[in-house]
Amino acid sequence: MRFGFLLLPNYSLIAFSSAIEALQMANWIRGETLYESCLISRDGDPVISSSGVQTAVDRGLEQCNDLDVLFVCGASPIARTGNEEVLAWLRRQSQGSMAFGGIGTGSYLLACAGLLDGYKATIHWWDLAQLREEFPQTRITNSLFEVDGGRYTCSGGTAAMDMMLFLIGLKHGSELAASISEQFVCERIRSAEDSQRIPLKHRIGANQPKLIEAVTLMEANIEEPLSTDDLAHHVAVSRRHLERLFKKHLQTVPSKFYLQLRMERARQLLQQSDKPILQVALACGFSSASHFSTAFRSHFGLTPREERKRLTETPQLAPQRSSLHRP
Repeated sequence: MRFGFLLLPNYSLIAFSSAIEALQMANWIRGETLYESCLISRDGDPVISSSGVQTAVDRGLEQCNDLDVLFVCGASPIARTGNEEVLAWLRRQSQGSMAFGGIGTGSYLLACAGLLDGYKATIHWWDLAQLREEFPQTRITNSLFEVDGGRYTCSGGTAAMDMMLFLIGLKHGSELAASISEQFVCERIRSAEDSQRIPLKHRIGANQPKLIEAVTLMEANIEEPLSTDDLAHHVAVSRRHLERLFKKHLQTVPSKFYLQLRMERARQLLQQSDKPILQVALACGFSSASHFSTAFRSHFGLTPREERKRLTETPQLAPQRSSLHRP
């Protein structure tokens, strides 16, 4: 397959390299050219990344009609002007069989061109709210990446590698994707089911210091959870006031939010370590493996043992309904 990477000025170097290196490693492991890749700029001139690295490209946009997939590597931060030529080219190409991807803020350019209308898509958490507001016709999620028909979008950073490993797994099998992950010393391949961890300050704003302080205390006390009364005491508010803050800004009560943090930490330990289930339970504030198993099943719909078995049977490539646009 022929993958193109359109580098826009101030593109994220880590996101781009995470994506293209996965393709090159697939070729190296298999000993054959599974993927051809080319670097593209608007006019064929070198492009400077957000970290100041100048990158030579292979061609300009007008020489890119032979690609199977084009990934737009967007500027960081989003460039709102100067994209007219790129947008016009994207719209023309969308009439053909080419599939399109957005890496980081590249999703914003695809949305501006109308290429994400009706599709599921994601972008870095910093830009999620803006994308939802400007493009209500796009189904925006806070997932690490989304694969929907011929549209592939990711949140940027190392999530670009997770997306590529998923696509490689769909086309050439999960064993190859797992081998690539091992070569890059990745603990696991994250799936599209994994959500971005959006900083609380960004979700609720910085004008709720007591709520942010309470959540920070929760995160620091996973192994020995604090009671709601203790939390209220430490942040110097009444229990009733703390509960009102959680209900208003997080649509839940402190105890449920705390349990969710503990469950997420437990799932992470199950996925990324070989700790016995009892040790995972104790590390997440449960007094017994049976209590932990009951809570975990109630939260995720399967037991801790079943979670580990699932990861072993499917090497961290979650099943998806979507497939590559051109298999």
